Amino acid sequence: MTTLFRPACVLFVCFSLLTGIAYPLVITGIAQLLFPRQANGTVLLRDGKPSGSSLIGQEFSTGRHAAAYFWSRPSATSPVAYTPFNADKLTGSSGSNLAATNPALIENVKARVDALKEADAAAGYERPASTTIPVDLVTSSASGLDPHISAASAEYQLPRVAKARHITESQLRELVGAHTQSRQFGLFGEPTVNVLELNLDLDSRFPIPATE
Repeated sequence: MTTLFRPACVLFVCFSLLTGIAYPLVITGIAQLLFPRQANGTVLLRDGKPSGSSLIGQEFSTGRHAAAYFWSRPSATSPVAYTPFNADKLTGSSGSNLAATNPALIENVKARVDALKEADAAAGYERPASTTIPVDLVTSSASGLDPHISAASAEYQLPRVAKARHITESQLRELVGAHTQSRQFGLFGEPTVNVLELNLDLDSRFPIPATE
């Protein structure tokens, strides 16, 4: 019995040290050496303080100055977005599971369309009636964590934000272009814009007028 117990204990200790300590330390060291920004959460700073991660979406469609910001894709978990699952409060990052024929989905889309119209009005921008709203501005993200919107969604919001910031559309279009990411490998997906990165740069270069 002793002859079997001793090798088992030695193997247990060795593999615990190898897989529980050595391996994590090596992988952490490699990550910090080669990809320090990604390994630490891709955190974006504002005035030297963490303002969020470029990998996690944030809410910009509420508050006094909502019209002056680009909005992220709506979250299925609104108004309590980006939270861990809580069975009692029924919150958490998950899909709405609403079918295309569900009246609740139609009502949600109508409410988001109305919110976009209200933002235009708040900025004093009159949008042409024939303008088409990009689908990702009125349909929610299943995870609620999407950090990007389509280039079309950024273009749709650009006139409103420019009006609210008292800048020209050409000035703002140049900034949006700088934050537009092309298709992966030039082939997959569509051009996207990281909303948090864009809004942080927007505040830095074109602050909201004091009169707003």
